[in-house]
Amino acid sequence: MSGKRSGRGDRALLALLRLASRPYAAVLRLRALGYRLGLIPSHRLPRPVISVGNLVLGGTGKTPMVAWVAGRLMSQGKRVCVLSRGYGGSAEGEIRIVSDGENLLLSPEEAGDEPCQLAGMLPGLMVVIGSNRYRAGLHALELLNPDIFILDDGYQHLKLKRDLNLLLLDAEKPFDNGLTLPGGFLREAPAAAGRADVVVCTRTPEGKGGGAPVPGKPTCWTKHRLSGIVPLGGGPATGFESAQGPRVMAFSGIANPGAFFDGLEAVGVRPVTTLSFPDHVSYGEPEIAAIVRLKTASRSTVLLTTQKDAVKLLPHAEKLPGCFAVVLELEFRDSHPLEDALSKLLTSSPSPSPPGRG
Repeated sequence: MSGKRSGRGDRALLALLRLASRPYAAVLRLRALGYRLGLIPSHRLPRPVISVGNLVLGGTGKTPMVAWVAGRLMSQGKRVCVLSRGYGGSAEGEIRIVSDGENLLLSPEEAGDEPCQLAGMLPGLMVVIGSNRYRAGLHALELLNPDIFILDDGYQHLKLKRDLNLLLLDAEKPFDNGLTLPGGFLREAPAAAGRADVVVCTRTPEGKGGGAPVPGKPTCWTKHRLSGIVPLGGGPATGFESAQGPRVMAFSGIANPGAFFDGLEAVGVRPVTTLSFPDHVSYGEPEIAAIVRLKTASRSTVLLTTQKDAVKLLPHAEKLPGCFAVVLELEFRDSHPLEDALSKLLTSSPSPSPPGRG
């Protein structure tokens, strides 16, 4: 599907996969229509819900976007709760509180890496996991009483109604090859972008932007910026100067490791070697041993990884001296379309902040 293999057999297989994409896309359209007409039940929480999601498989920067939205809301005094599936954790499918806003109650092995990463990025942020996000929201209301919910990776989770639907698209390949699984990387057909209230284009190259990928939809253009490094065991963030002289090894277990490695090059850090693990990897003894072996073989003295990986590496910090997490920030070219949508939502559906938890 990515075009990396183009032999005769590969082309024949791809042709079959593309044929299979048509019935798959049709089923998804019928599913969405069923929800829109009320034939498939969906539920509304008694607090505003903001959904952040995408159409394409893989990373489009949902976690930094969720953090940005949550930070904006919290700066206005709102008690914010993120509802996540908890993908990859041992508690996946269960309804569990990851963070109550004060304490981290589950490990990345239990909750998954992204919920724990979000809880660590924003002190005061509440995070709850559950495959049924409506029931997870009710659980959060009973125990945490938030003012507003953010539905993480929620574009296809139509069981829960949302008040603001944010769609993230890659600025250079918003709909990839235009096909759904199994012949393409889309979760739904491009027409599903019509459900969005605001489109956020991520990874925007310099000089690009201005032509909306979804006609008629308010659009923001953003890029990811690596802003510094933080010691794995904790401590203040510093610039990249300390990683520009020594021999550096970079590693990650994310959907798009190439973007991380390219980002390091862009800020003047040139790793002597890199190592990629599958997305959502659980760092056990084999993975740690592989990192240590390559670090020794490359004579590296500094290890750089992503914040998403770092939350899972804390139990192994003693085995990884000189390891730093690279801080990733979202940078808007113009955030007004999103700011206006958030302001309108808060104005139209105000909710009082209770003095304590229910």
